Amino acid sequence: MTVVFTEETYGSVKKIGMAWTIGSSSSGTTTGTTSNGYNGALERLVTTPDGSAAPSANYDIVINDEDSTDVLLGGGANRSASTTEQVAAASLGAVANDKLTITITNAGSSCAGDAWLYIR
Repeated sequence: MTVVFTEETYGSVKKIGMAWTIGSSSSGTTTGTTSNGYNGALERLVTTPDGSAAPSANYDIVINDEDSTDVLLGGGANRSASTTEQVAAASLGAVANDKLTITITNAGSSCAGDAWLYIR
């Protein structure tokens, strides 16, 4: 159970890549926290299930700030197990100088996927 982050912090838009994996003995949950703190409005969330080790249908992603508030405003719920999906800025929140913790739940075992979060 791991989350590997790729954090692009230069420029006016920050991009956080999150590659997650859940092992065979897992309860379908994994979590990880960014190395950097972020500030700004969330512009877009993109989720892509792994093509050969897909999660269960309707798996969930929550990204909490340091106040334990879901900055996705519930927009990471019920993700597709077969299709790349996006959530637009109008449905997302903001972050104020916090590290972010991603939690994947209801994904099943032996699965993986990717998520990208854009912050301006």
